[in-house]
Amino acid sequence: MVYNSTALKAYEYHGNASFYLLKHFIFILIGLAASFILMLVDIKSLQKWAKPALFLAISLLIIVLIPHIGRRVGGAQRWFHLGFFNFQPSEFAKLAIILYLADYLVRKDYKINYFFSGFLPAIMVICIVASLILVQPDLGTAVLLLTVSLFMLFIGGARWFHVSLLGLAALPVVYYLILFKPYRLRRMIAFSNPWEHKADEGYQLIQSLIALGSGGLMGVGLGRGQQKLFYLPAAHTDFIFSIVGEELGFAGAFSLIMLYIMFIVFSGMIAMNLKNMFARYIIFGVVCLIGLQVMVHIGSSTGFLPTKGLPLPFISYGGSALFFNMIAVALLLNVSRDRI
Repeated sequence: MVYNSTALKAYEYHGNASFYLLKHFIFILIGLAASFILMLVDIKSLQKWAKPALFLAISLLIIVLIPHIGRRVGGAQRWFHLGFFNFQPSEFAKLAIILYLADYLVRKDYKINYFFSGFLPAIMVICIVASLILVQPDLGTAVLLLTVSLFMLFIGGARWFHVSLLGLAALPVVYYLILFKPYRLRRMIAFSNPWEHKADEGYQLIQSLIALGSGGLMGVGLGRGQQKLFYLPAAHTDFIFSIVGEELGFAGAFSLIMLYIMFIVFSGMIAMNLKNMFARYIIFGVVCLIGLQVMVHIGSSTGFLPTKGLPLPFISYGGSALFFNMIAVALLLNVSRDRI
């Protein structure tokens, strides 16, 4: 699907139809190598690295905001440019938060029930990381990180009242961030009725819906889709699910969704059979992270959610997103071997 959605663009801009495919393979090879190394690390060592990983993530999120160090694209300063590879520290921050919270919940145990001694310190750390991501700006990733964190805290024993209170407190902040940022407000307005904004903010969603609607039951055929021909922006990243739906139809899109559901269900079953709570919390965090990204991507592509640039895990073209999703699964596989 990556080659299928990038071949024409790659030939047009780079003179080589396989340009993006070859880069994607390099990302996969790097991700596999790092994953195998991570799977050799003892689970006790992973727990010891939880705090250093968080500190490193916060440091990188600060450094990327420094002019001439972080790369600025489209008004957002979110990347480090490392040769052919663009590294997004917020992707690393997601895993660092999962590791930190898994370790924190094990150390605090029943104290997580108490607001000041258990719940509040964790929330302060989460808010620091989320705030640094917001400054980039990247509201979607900040909300995603906050949601995963609250899920882990709730699973870890935090009171429903505390979690709900924080969620309610965050709503005015999100409302302000949307209302007073013109591009976010336009995106929300276009989401409510994209056909009235088909020349600007609603264009991408309309093209996505056209792609999905053209697919029918079995699709127009692999390689025969039209929307990837410069009609649908970001067809190889933020809207690759639409290309799957157009070329493989409802059957292909539904099969892909079922694979994600199987991943979530089987991972949850593994977690429930683990006695080590640190390992269990990591699996719940990884499953929630990947599951939410899938929901947001598919929701954006189908018009159920406002357009948000999130790649589809394991399917979309990408460097740091693909790498850290592979690392997340390696983390899951590592801790799933523990039965103590």
